[in-house]
Amino acid sequence: MTYEIRGASPATSGAVPPPTEPGPSPARPGRLVATSDLHIRYPENRKIADSLWPESEHDWLLVAGDIGELVSDIEWTLRTLSERFAKVIWVPGNHELWTAPDDPVKLRGDAKYRHLVELCREMGVVTPEDPYPVWEGEGGPAVIAPLFLLYDYSFRPAGTYSKESALAVAEAAGVVCTDEFLLHPDPYPSREAWCRARLAATESRLMEIPPELPTVLINHWPIVREPTNVLWRPEFALWCGTEGSADWPRRFRAASVVYGHLHIPRLMWCDGVPHQEVSLGYPREWARRPREAGRPVQILPLPVRGEAGVAR
Repeated sequence: MTYEIRGASPATSGAVPPPTEPGPSPARPGRLVATSDLHIRYPENRKIADSLWPESEHDWLLVAGDIGELVSDIEWTLRTLSERFAKVIWVPGNHELWTAPDDPVKLRGDAKYRHLVELCREMGVVTPEDPYPVWEGEGGPAVIAPLFLLYDYSFRPAGTYSKESALAVAEAAGVVCTDEFLLHPDPYPSREAWCRARLAATESRLMEIPPELPTVLINHWPIVREPTNVLWRPEFALWCGTEGSADWPRRFRAASVVYGHLHIPRLMWCDGVPHQEVSLGYPREWARRPREAGRPVQILPLPVRGEAGVAR
């Protein structure tokens, strides 16, 4: 049976070998794979991004944000990947939403996001504003739900009861996210107000998904707090998500949750649901890891519990 979920959200809403062109196999079953935090302003990371190829002509790729800050870099990456994979689904990260001083595109806030959405549509890349596609390959059917939820400072340090007190604790610890200077919420009065609007618009769409279908939820920021418990600087959790989505994996029948942002790639289980961080991160981070940098992570079919779902 073929499904398509209609409707878009309201307006409020180490060294890497040279890239090769392996040629996807038409006979191999497709898989749903994911990556994030490519940060292609680093030449080493751009090489990795340019080396991403599907292993089957039926593979879909989820890109969970933070390709880069410049619109030209974001467009190059998504265009390159959309020409290789059967389908590419993208969600924005905080870096895409920055108004970077060296970017000729000076749009701010929601206008910057909508500009990127239109670029994606020209390339056939699915965004959080488009109909949710349904994966019907191995591990399916499952509704692929790209989300853009932002954060609202509700992942606060213990003993703090307001955004202001939590920010004061973070600043005293020397932790201030660059978002405070470059991620503008226009036309919303604050980032948390923008987050509230995104939560409301997205929740109404998710509630329209047929109840017999599981979902794969993709968001740049974790949608539950548990992944932030291992942060080296726990104060940074303030910029890492919202308590408003804490029950969504169970409520919306998530077969898997995909996220990035923390640069701590791993598979963890929360309330019986697998949460996969699929980030590449900065060269100083991925160069220390034992596995090949940049290899997409398999999301569906589900990896064996307790094992990393690295696509091979």
